[in-house]
Amino acid sequence: MLTGGGARGAYQAGALLALAEIMGARKLPFRVLAGASAGSISATYLASRPGSFRAATRALADLWAGLSPRRVFRTDNLTLAKTVSEWTADLGLGGALGAPRGHALLDTSPLRALVTSELDPTALKRSLTRGDVHGLAVTATSYETGLGVSFFQGSKRIEPWSRVTRRGVRAEIGVEHVMASSAIPLFFPAACIDGGWYADGCIRLATPLSPAIHMGAHKVLAIAVRHASAEGIAPVPAAGTLEAAPPALYPTPADTAGLLLNALFLDALESDVERATRINETLRFVPTGATRLRPVELLVLRPSVDPASLVLSTLDRFPLAVRHLFRGLGASDDRGWDLLSYLAFEGIFLTRLLDLGYDDTSARADELRAFLA
Repeated sequence: MLTGGGARGAYQAGALLALAEIMGARKLPFRVLAGASAGSISATYLASRPGSFRAATRALADLWAGLSPRRVFRTDNLTLAKTVSEWTADLGLGGALGAPRGHALLDTSPLRALVTSELDPTALKRSLTRGDVHGLAVTATSYETGLGVSFFQGSKRIEPWSRVTRRGVRAEIGVEHVMASSAIPLFFPAACIDGGWYADGCIRLATPLSPAIHMGAHKVLAIAVRHASAEGIAPVPAAGTLEAAPPALYPTPADTAGLLLNALFLDALESDVERATRINETLRFVPTGATRLRPVELLVLRPSVDPASLVLSTLDRFPLAVRHLFRGLGASDDRGWDLLSYLAFEGIFLTRLLDLGYDDTSARADELRAFLA
């Protein structure tokens, strides 16, 4: 199970590369793959290449390492000037020009071209039909219903599901599903599937483990993009123990966007893992057959270092127009790191994340061998 996280998805690619070396598997060792947001790209990529796990993960790592802002969104001055003018007209003229023209802050047509070139629907269908992969799920969020929709493809034994905030819908997964799942609100444009508009899959995916479990998984390896220390809360000093500190600088739009993206991408998996762990513990005391619930073994890989701390000094490497846009939002060398860590599709940052994912996973080799034996 691969979570979302924009550019942070490079961490997952590094982790998968190390995992292939640890296992020495000739073929893809996972029967079920589930992804949301950036995780949908890597999950779909692997599902369509079940032959050699080592070769597939090496190619996936090379793909992430070779990304640049220009390969993800248009960075030319004309495109960004057009975007700014559209948003200015929409907000300043109060809809006098008709329907809003500003769809997103960034034009992701290069990403669409990249996904189209790398995703082979024929190979994907063949892999799923032969049973090399039991099921693949890609999750997006419906603008019409507000539900998280997991589009799945695979064995006929997998049945659609419907819960309060989420659904599982059988589909032939293609470029539009991946683009929809990766459509970060405001920054990336929505994608259209069967006449409906969809945005990033993490928006309503409160239970990111559920698609894999619905497709029959009994063990789930989840690769997160959240640093473990983010779970801690700093203690509040008692009143009167410290002199009043001067107020910090007011949050910039970049700070606000980073805060919202953290909530969007990082919190759901931790909550779902906690929930699943409690269910597993409860089921130990429930007689067999007394409930339809079943235990699911879990292992979560997390960054040992906060990815936001690795994005320092990358802003000046962006194309001038993009750098100008981010600086206008308040990002700088000492602020807005969280936002940049999701959108910094820049070589040095992606390489740092790949190396971190590789090293973190290699350090847990014995634990992974035991879990996946």
